[in-house]
Amino acid sequence: MTTSQTKPTGGGLGRVVTAALIGATIEWYDFFLYGVVAGIVLNKLYFPADDPLVSTLLAYSTFAVGFVARPLGGVIFGHFGDRIGRKSMLVITLMLMGVATFLIGLVPTYAQIGVAAPVLLLLLRIIQGIGLGGEWGGAVLMAFEYAPPEKRGLYASIPQIGLALGLCIASGVVAALSYGLTDAQFLAWGWRLAFLLSAVLVAVGAYIRLNVMETPEFSRVKEANREAALPFVAMLRDFPGNVLAGMGARTIDGVFFNVFAVFSIGYLTGTVKMPRTQALLGVTAAALLLCLTIPVAGWLSDRFGRTRVYAWGSLLTGFSAFPAFWVFLNSDGSTGAIWLALIVPFGILYASVYGPEAALFSELFPARVRYTGISFVYQFSGIFASGLTPIVATALLQYSGAERPWLVCAYCALAGLISAASAIWIGRRARAAGLTAQSLPASSLSSVRRTFHHARRT
Repeated sequence: MTTSQTKPTGGGLGRVVTAALIGATIEWYDFFLYGVVAGIVLNKLYFPADDPLVSTLLAYSTFAVGFVARPLGGVIFGHFGDRIGRKSMLVITLMLMGVATFLIGLVPTYAQIGVAAPVLLLLLRIIQGIGLGGEWGGAVLMAFEYAPPEKRGLYASIPQIGLALGLCIASGVVAALSYGLTDAQFLAWGWRLAFLLSAVLVAVGAYIRLNVMETPEFSRVKEANREAALPFVAMLRDFPGNVLAGMGARTIDGVFFNVFAVFSIGYLTGTVKMPRTQALLGVTAAALLLCLTIPVAGWLSDRFGRTRVYAWGSLLTGFSAFPAFWVFLNSDGSTGAIWLALIVPFGILYASVYGPEAALFSELFPARVRYTGISFVYQFSGIFASGLTPIVATALLQYSGAERPWLVCAYCALAGLISAASAIWIGRRARAAGLTAQSLPASSLSSVRRTFHHARRT
């Protein structure tokens, strides 16, 4: 593995990481804003139905469509990111997301244009998904491929903070609008302001990203003419086990995040009868804490091993849903108790998987197919782990009863078990190849595969 690092011009590693973080924050803000308002606004204005459950499920279905579109974006932008470069793809994806989000804020309601309203919403949500599908991998790789090998867990985790900041800003903006406006004003036009704000954020992010250079590791691939002709085909042909293990490890991230950041808002307002603003502020507080705990978890993965931190984190995170929902039901309306039950699992424990995740996935693939590899692993598994979670959780709650959310908790625990098992498999495979769990090769895994298979035969 080549360990030399070419220092980027125009501001160094700090500028690169900052550009990746700011762009990721804007993209996640755009994407999560839809999820934040899906169960409290869109279900009423775009999917009217006599049964509130039906309208909520329809709103969450369009939320899920964004996740279905993300693998397509990952494959498209991953292909060109591995063929042309990381930087140019990041500017395109940022603009794509920003335009789609801005236009969502302008779509007339069902009462105004009928069925065309949810159709337009669906199309724009698909564009959002395609944009984010290409964004995540590029942002992560800008930090990962610039960082020193021994600090890649830490630096790759910094763009991951964009998820927390994006959620924090999205839920915070909606909470502020909800607090400052009457319910009638909020439903009539207030929520739209949060989407229109995206135009300003995208302009700032695009300016910053245009002033960074291509990563040195991919530049070496280009100089040596080692680009994969068809990165997606090469990924499936050469690394099928890595793809499956990565998708399994991703399960807890998608399930837990969407239970606590999306589903919990509707549950707290509908079942626990917590004021909407208070529920949004609780999620916002947890997201703020994530900004601190994510890089700590990334650093811990450099110190103690990627797969070890990830496996234990998966188990703790998944099973923490049981005490959290117990507190929700038995809090007697105490805002502090409910916020604590949100903040500890979501703001602290969840970071133990989301922090090391970027480096864990990046180390599964060589640079020539890495953009495609990590994008596909993250985005394709997101269909099942993320996009369907609000629907599955809503259906489980309907089956068991609102006062018995234990099937939803079991769903989180099962996701934790799957991810822990996948991380353990990745670690064992690395050790069989004579590597430490946190230092899977960053530039070429083909030699590792040969070493592993030779060790298994002998």
